[in-house]
Amino acid sequence: MIPLSINDTFKFSCSAEVPCFNECCRDLNQFLTPYDILCLKNHLGMTSGVFLERYTTQHTGPETGLPVIALKPDDALKLKCPFVTESGCSVYIARPSSCRMYPLARALSRSRNTGKVTEHFALIKEPHCRGFEQETTHTVRQWIQNQKIAGYNEMNDMLMEIISLKNHTRPGPLDMKSSHFFRLALYDLDRFRLHIFEKGLLDDFHLDSDIPEAVKNDDVELLKLSHRWIKQILEPI
Repeated sequence: MIPLSINDTFKFSCSAEVPCFNECCRDLNQFLTPYDILCLKNHLGMTSGVFLERYTTQHTGPETGLPVIALKPDDALKLKCPFVTESGCSVYIARPSSCRMYPLARALSRSRNTGKVTEHFALIKEPHCRGFEQETTHTVRQWIQNQKIAGYNEMNDMLMEIISLKNHTRPGPLDMKSSHFFRLALYDLDRFRLHIFEKGLLDDFHLDSDIPEAVKNDDVELLKLSHRWIKQILEPI
């Protein structure tokens, strides 16, 4: 892990011409964020429930106590991504945020005094990856722009806020009901929408503003609402 600033440069390129092409899609433990799932299920033209059942597994995070969703490998021995083909990623347009970010890693820190949030970046220079032998040079800023990562980061940062709040207010595993709500609201968006508009799920929760009309048809607005709702559940009484 080599620390980088937003304007630092690094050499990297990935294509079918690179000898290790597709190798990073094997021996994989691929976690998915709520926004990753939103983009993937829409790209594949399926509901969130079908996507979760067909392509994912779930366990409880040992540190956060929260449900964690991971891609179900296509090959249990090689731990191969279910979407990789000989010609590359079959869902490349909707690939998860960690795939977009690679070979960079990103973390956030918040000042206790000012509340200011600072981004930190690092280069993950793995010995098996031959992409670092290529001559194409990028700055961190250019990589984020070219890989269309900014929107993913914005949505994923909402999840980080929830994890931080949960660790502060409710350390340890969630109870069964809260864990169900967490998974439903953040990962199973289509079922969450049904529960809102057909079963009145949020009727007893006094949100800080009315449910936006766009939530009925806009998955991004629905996901933003789900983050607000989960944060309200986790807030201390």
